[in-house]
Amino acid sequence: MSRQLDLQPVAGTDGDLLATLQAASLPTDDLTESGRNFFQLSDQGRKVGFGGLEIYGQHALLRSVVVVPEHRGHGYGAAVTNLVLDQAIGHGVRTVYLLTVSATSFFQRLGFAQVDRAAGPAAILQTRQAASLCPASAALFARTIKG
Repeated sequence: MSRQLDLQPVAGTDGDLLATLQAASLPTDDLTESGRNFFQLSDQGRKVGFGGLEIYGQHALLRSVVVVPEHRGHGYGAAVTNLVLDQAIGHGVRTVYLLTVSATSFFQRLGFAQVDRAAGPAAILQTRQAASLCPASAALFARTIKG
């Protein structure tokens, strides 16, 4: 099956984004706060996934990576992650961080390495995701990206 992937900005108020994140038990409390950039991945016009970025200079927080349940297992998670990382590169980001409890092996396959949470940059550790929305058990991962 040939893919026609399209990544488009989507508002934090988007109902499909909210429903998909809630179904995956991912945080939604801060979706409408400033500084959040969310994207919708479509394949031939079908919504298949979402991802988001919070940019802090040369650092960014990758968040809200989720695939619509009926489209899981087809590589869309990697596609949305890589396309969102391309967006980060376009904004001068050098290192992307993320927090996860359950997707460690997925992100490791995409080149992210676990780092000591306390060693993360202050801008990332002070985000609502790191400071309050994600549990203390969530692992911090990082990946250097190049433009």
